[in-house]
Order: sequence, then structure tokens, then C-alpha cells
Amino acid sequence: MSRRFGPTAVEPATPLWWSGIALRLLTWLFALGAVIANDRTYQRPGLAWVVLGCMAVWTVLTSLVYAREALRWRWRWFVVLDLVVVCGLMLTSPLILDPAQLSGVDPLITTVWVACVPVVVGTRFGSYGGVAAGVVVGAATAVARQAFTLDVARDGVLLVATGLLIGMSATTARKSAAALAEAWRKEAATAERERLARSIHDNTLQVLARVRRRGMEVGGEAAELAELAGEQEIALRALVTTEPTATGAGETDLRGALQLLASSKVQVAAPAGDVLLPARVTAELVAVVREALSNVEKHAPGANTWVLLEDLASEVVITVRDNGPGISEGRLAAAEAEGQLGVARSMKGRVLELGGTISLETGPDRGTEWEIRMPKGDTKR
Repeated sequence: MSRRFGPTAVEPATPLWWSGIALRLLTWLFALGAVIANDRTYQRPGLAWVVLGCMAVWTVLTSLVYAREALRWRWRWFVVLDLVVVCGLMLTSPLILDPAQLSGVDPLITTVWVACVPVVVGTRFGSYGGVAAGVVVGAATAVARQAFTLDVARDGVLLVATGLLIGMSATTARKSAAALAEAWRKEAATAERERLARSIHDNTLQVLARVRRRGMEVGGEAAELAELAGEQEIALRALVTTEPTATGAGETDLRGALQLLASSKVQVAAPAGDVLLPARVTAELVAVVREALSNVEKHAPGANTWVLLEDLASEVVITVRDNGPGISEGRLAAAEAEGQLGVARSMKGRVLELGGTISLETGPDRGTEWEIRMPKGDTKR
């Protein structure tokens, strides 16, 4: 399956790949000129032409591979093989050049053609790969020269710098494309949600609102239906105005997921922006809050509940508070001893398994208040 960086599967660093292809072609032409100029001075001119021919074949082959639009066709193993082949061809220089040429200023048989490798490795693997390729080619240059001179050191620094800069450019291009794709996805989802919201507002929500008002006017059993219609109206409004955001990194928006729990008896307060957590963590935290709301509905049917979400620098804090009668001292311990493990397993167990903490403040006629703290960086995914 191809990796999608934006609306298409085109690799964002494609211009860098094409630059590497062009650079390889130009540097091969320079190597051709160097061989023509020094043909009579080589100790093995025939081998020089063979190596130049291999360089030409490899230039064509790499160009065909790197010209593909999708990143999946620029195989990792082929890029590594490219590094090996180029260094291998350069190491034939001691067999072609005489000792005076090796120790002088005469170029190696591959000349600046080898500079293409840090470019393509940095484009494929990022800055670390580009630096590593520059170090390898620099070391191979010293071996081919059979000496470590100031010129060799200078070439090595330039090769490392080239791989570093190209690698950083490729990484930045891919991250920018991924961010842009995420922004496009959110914009498209928001537009679709607004379209649905307008349609629902013109039909379903108006009907529910009218049923709620009329039922409250009539009273009796109709009032109960009105209350249910009101709850469904609130839930539907939250559904069409809130989207649990998902990202390419496997994260979802905890804020949006909690706002879907709002009803006539449950009020949710959250930050304005997304609160992104790993999808599993978000699902578990929402399940904990649902369990708390279920306990309120079961043991204090007429109580109101407030859910507060706070996004702090190092952790996320969720507070669930109600104005019910509260829990008497020792009631939870007694329930656990009797085998009723709903709170212990469904709430405490979930939070502790994720690496967070959960605490309870309650008492007779004081309501209940759960506080859940979940670290951002150390959450167990």
C-alpha cells in the first residue's frame, strides 16, 4: 500500500529526487571529460573506460528507479545498494591511477559523481541517513587516496553537510505535506458536518424542540416524553457540532468524544482546541466517564452532573462531579467485598492500567467527585 502524504500518493520530496538525478547525470559528464583528458596518463586506461561505462549504466538504472512518483518504488535496499556500488567503483581508483596521481590533485576515477549518493540517501532516510552516507563516502575517498589529507577531509565535510541539508529538507517536506493533508481532511470533514447540521436543524431538531415544548405544556406522561425528546435534542446537537478528531499518528480528540456525552442532566466543559491522545487512551477514558455517569443515573436519578476536561502541560485532568446524595463511608469497600467490582474494575482498573491516577471525594449529602489524571507522555498505549 502506498503512503499518502496529501491528496495523492506523490512523494513530497520528489523535486529532491529529480535534483539527484540531474546532479548524477552532470557529474557523470564531468567524469567523462576527466577520463578523456587523463586517458594517456592512466596506468590502466582500459579499466578506466570500463568503470566509466559501469557508472553510465548505474546512472541510467538509478534514474529510472528514482524518477518514479511514489516513494514505495524508491526501495530502501536499492538506495543502500546505490551507496555500496558507488563506493565500490571509487575504490577501483588505485588500480587505474598511478601513485603520483593518487597523491596529487588529479581526480579519482569517479570524480564528483560520488557526491550524488549523500543526496539520494538523505532524501530517502532523512538527515541521519544523509550524514551517515557522507561519512561512508568520505572514508571510502580516504581509502581510495590511500592517505588522509586536507583535501580528503574537506571533501568529507562537504559530503556530510550535503547529506545533512538534503535530509533535513526531505524530512521537512514530508512533515509539511502530512500536516497539510490533515488540515484538508479536517476542513472537508467540517464542511460535511456543517452541511448535515443545517439539514438536521431544519428538520429533526425543530421537531424534537416542538415535542419538548408541547410535552412540557401538556404535563403528565407527555412531560416524560418531553424530557426524553430534550435529551435527544441535546445529544443530536452535540453529535452534529462535535467531531472526535483522528490524526495520522493514531490519536483522537478526547474533547470531542466527551462532548458527545452531554445531555439535559450532563454538562461538559472543555478547552476550545483539540485534546489529542492515543486512540486507545481516549476510548478508555470515555468509558470511565460513562461508568461514572451510569452510576449517577443508577444511584441518583434526579442529580445533575458536570464533566470538566483540563489540558495541562504534562497531563490531562477529567473531573466528574454530581449533586446527588453522595456515597456513605465504606460503601465502596463493602461493595467490592461483596463481589460488586464495577467501580474497582471499570473505573479504577482502566485508569491504573493506562498509567494514570483516579481519586474520589464524596460523603453523605456532598455528592461525588471523581478526578482522573492521565500523563501525556507516559501513557501506556
